[in-house]
Amino acid sequence: MKHEAIFAGFGGQGVLTMGMILCYAGMKEGKEVCWMPSYGPEMRGGTANCITIISDDLISSPIISRFDSVIALNQPSLDKFESAVKPGGNLFYDSTNIIKPPTRDDINIFPIPASEEANKLNNLKVLNMLMLGAFIEVVKVVSDESIIYGLQQVLPERYHKLIPINNEAYLIGKKLSESILTKI
Repeated sequence: MKHEAIFAGFGGQGVLTMGMILCYAGMKEGKEVCWMPSYGPEMRGGTANCITIISDDLISSPIISRFDSVIALNQPSLDKFESAVKPGGNLFYDSTNIIKPPTRDDINIFPIPASEEANKLNNLKVLNMLMLGAFIEVVKVVSDESIIYGLQQVLPERYHKLIPINNEAYLIGKKLSESILTKI
């Protein structure tokens, strides 16, 4: 098993964190992992993305241009990476913030109203965990327990009080994705 994904959005949306959580989860399960971030000089508001690879075997190169899954949190990311999804792959996007939805018919498309759900939880910062839950529900590359372990590793200890709301958001994301899977 090998899964190559890219998480993309604006800086400050937790894009790099999603990839890092996934990598820690993979390491917990004894998998080979790769996390390659890319971001502009802006701390917030600039574009950011990270390539994350989880594999049972050694990873030959982190430099790839076609992905099994793309997780896009904003319109510029969707526009840039929609064409990079391998045929038969998955495209997850925050349907709350995307004006022009994807148009491909050779991939699985998952419109997740993540910003809307994050607003219902009164915490926009859990948007990334909603999307990560949606992604894991479909690709099942690591277990839920390993994702929570990854969250504990990535989140500084002084913010561990936020683990319950992040876990709640993660579970909501899984349910949102599950409801789409039943229609496919």
